[in-house]
Amino acid sequence: MGASSGIYDEMFDAVIVGGGPAGASCAVWLARLGFAPALIEAADEPGGLCRSHSYLDEWNASLPGMTGIQVADNLARSLRQAGVPLWLSCRVERIDADARGFTLRAAGMEQPLRGRCVVLASGVLPRARAQFGGLPGVLVGPGRHVSDHDFSGEKVAVLGGGDNGFENALYALEHGARSVDLYARTVRAQRQFVQRLPPSLVHVGDYSVDAARRTVNGVEYDLLMVFYGWEPCADYAESLGLRRNAQGFIATDAQTAQTSHPGVYAIGEVAQRQHPCVVTALADGVTAAKAIQARLEAA
Repeated sequence: MGASSGIYDEMFDAVIVGGGPAGASCAVWLARLGFAPALIEAADEPGGLCRSHSYLDEWNASLPGMTGIQVADNLARSLRQAGVPLWLSCRVERIDADARGFTLRAAGMEQPLRGRCVVLASGVLPRARAQFGGLPGVLVGPGRHVSDHDFSGEKVAVLGGGDNGFENALYALEHGARSVDLYARTVRAQRQFVQRLPPSLVHVGDYSVDAARRTVNGVEYDLLMVFYGWEPCADYAESLGLRRNAQGFIATDAQTAQTSHPGVYAIGEVAQRQHPCVVTALADGVTAAKAIQARLEAA
């Protein structure tokens, strides 16, 4: 689904970059509040990281018994019902500001979009994807590529001491892996995950990896799974000179999601929200929508 070319000349009240839970929530709220939002999504469907989460999302109290993919489908349905114009399979490359607002240029779009405000909701990507991505026998970050993998009889090494490392180590063990070793320089995972993984499988301290040979500390493995956390997907906004925190995420005001550039908001994981999940991302979208409402009505 996409918008017709005749709407490109319109000045939208807000252009939202990213169709995951945060971006979709912001767009729907703005539309329901009587404003004119537009949404640009790099993938061919809205949903963000939910699209790669085929497991049941038991943390979402409003949608029990649904998988991440079903949650993504609901986000797309909400956008359609709210009448939000969508540009799918369009990756934003640059945002420029002027006295009237912002111009967004994206690969896959015939013309740029204009908006009075901009909302960055483009999420995160797994760290170390440049180092490990594309190598045979290496899976980087969580997602459908893990649930689609056949672990039967494999010797697996998991790299990373956070929740994703421990949770996916347990998943591999429960789905037929012959053995699993988890390597972590420090352990940061929730106690519930740490306690379920036998201590003999957890190796804490420095370690060396040869991803091409699939070895850790010289030990050969059939599969490496890398969980080194996340990094923000916001290079397209470099021209705005936004303030960032020490980890590179967009710095915002917690009350409004406003960035250091007036009229630019950042929501969801691109702003490194505390306790990132679907529910907090949805709330972030509401925060930005209400702040944009106050800004535009004051103007």
